[in-house]
Amino acid sequence: MTETTAGAFDPRDFLRHLTTRPGVYRMLSAEGEVLYVGKARNLRRRVASYFRRSGLSPKTRALMAQMHHVEVTVTHTEAEALLLENNLIKAHRPRYNILLRDDKSYPCIFLSRGETYPRLALHRGPRKARGRYFGPYPSAHAVRESLSLLQKVFRVRQCEDGFFRNRSRPCLQYQIQRCSGPCVGLISPEDYAEDVRHTELFLEGRSNELVEVLAQRMEAAAAALAFERAALYRDQIQSLRRVQERQYVSGEQGDLDIVAAAVEGGAACVQVFFVRGGRNLGNKVFHPRLPEGAAREDVLGAFLGQFYLAHEVPRELLVNADIPERALLEAALAERSGHALAIRHRVRGERARWLAMAERNAGEALRARLASRAGVAERLEALRDALGLEETPRRMECFDISHTRGEATVASCVVFNEEGPLKSDYRRFNIEGITPGDDYAAMEQALTRRYTRLQAGEGKLPDLLVIDGGPGQLKAAARVLASLQVPGVRILGVAKGEGRKPGRETLHLLGQSAIRLAPDARALHLVQQIRDEAHRFAITGHRQRRGKARRTSPLEGVPGIGPRRRQRLLAQFGGLQELARAGIEDICRVPGISRALAERIYDLFHGEET
Repeated sequence: MTETTAGAFDPRDFLRHLTTRPGVYRMLSAEGEVLYVGKARNLRRRVASYFRRSGLSPKTRALMAQMHHVEVTVTHTEAEALLLENNLIKAHRPRYNILLRDDKSYPCIFLSRGETYPRLALHRGPRKARGRYFGPYPSAHAVRESLSLLQKVFRVRQCEDGFFRNRSRPCLQYQIQRCSGPCVGLISPEDYAEDVRHTELFLEGRSNELVEVLAQRMEAAAAALAFERAALYRDQIQSLRRVQERQYVSGEQGDLDIVAAAVEGGAACVQVFFVRGGRNLGNKVFHPRLPEGAAREDVLGAFLGQFYLAHEVPRELLVNADIPERALLEAALAERSGHALAIRHRVRGERARWLAMAERNAGEALRARLASRAGVAERLEALRDALGLEETPRRMECFDISHTRGEATVASCVVFNEEGPLKSDYRRFNIEGITPGDDYAAMEQALTRRYTRLQAGEGKLPDLLVIDGGPGQLKAAARVLASLQVPGVRILGVAKGEGRKPGRETLHLLGQSAIRLAPDARALHLVQQIRDEAHRFAITGHRQRRGKARRTSPLEGVPGIGPRRRQRLLAQFGGLQELARAGIEDICRVPGISRALAERIYDLFHGEET
């Protein structure tokens, strides 16, 4: 059941009629934007706490200053309210909620069933196929590493079913001893089933049991003088021992996740270590978005709710703080997963050591992120002082041109903000219709296309526009911005120094005299970084475009020239070079080529319009 408000919002009247049952409340702005989503065991009591005259936190006061009205959804239980709260947070992404940005599914290992020769594969997404799923793993790389190990030890096939059914001889995987060749009957179903059982034991975390079984079979094979088979068992045991040394969490046998959060400087980091069957499958780092004043306990509570309501839930979670409403979260996640869940933060011995390790990782990752932000901020301040700007630039765009003697010209645009490179805003422009090698015209075309779109509201204007070039490029950029009436953007040209050596650049700010900075100046380092990134991005695009052009015959663009006529022309003249030297009369002699078509071909190589 959902209750909403109509007309002007009256808090007293709204609270007087609000239910005391569990539910979810949403605070909205006058424009209808969802500002905050929360849950409550008693809706009236919880929502009323926001309308107190004193005692509100700074974050809550800022929220209430923008709040226009409240909507509520009544639920049957508090656990149901928790589930709905997290669904609404993901759907609306409110600015005052702690927000986990993690919409992807995590990969796992799939072992098929119902076949004589089952297969192993990396799987991501819904688990609809018949078989067993092991994981989740923190990344596809971790899955591929495990699959590679299993190929070496047990040689269970990993090929697609279509490939498997159509083999008439074993593939390369058999030749390099990564598969037992079931596709052509080189292993019996019984022996293959044994390899599959061993694979399952390994993926279930029962490697100690598996090693004992393999040791017994090695001894039996040696006693029967089957030394090759005994050597195979020996190699499998050695491989498994190496894996145990690398992957096992001492003293652990079950499934658990170790979750540690660190909060500092208005930012947060959460580290999750995945342990399945006693094996450490790796870790994943998250940086949730925080509202002002969020504590570590709040971050952990929000993270656990949002993450595990969307991903596989282990039987145990170790966390580095006592989270609010722990019992409620345990009940909601247990109901969703179908098995009991324990969330613990007071642990001893080996578990305390692993939790401390996760907490240390979270702290180090957060400090590195803050240091990176602080480094960029300091260099931005230094650039403002060096250039004499009125304000610190918060967004910078840099353009560069790349071509090979005028061929396949590409312009790049890279964007930096207070956190460094903003790669989602990078753009490339394929330059057409200019004199080959005219960098000024190329720059003007790229800037015109870029800032025409920005003026139309398709993005944000920069505070500082950086051009890889000297006064000439600077003037070309100024002409474009003036013609498009782009206001408030300062333009900086970066001219290469003597010998093109880093540290000798000259900076040209439009309307000011040239500036030379010391080679170790932080402002110069920032300019070099954005200039080099634009250069890298332009070269990459140019090489891709040039490679594509060189894989395509220029004859393919001539109307009336299909594959057969193209083949005849090349055969008659021995290649494109000789065809380019031929006259119209020579081209006409090729069977199937009319004079009009010959003229078009001639014009293609002699620069005339077709």
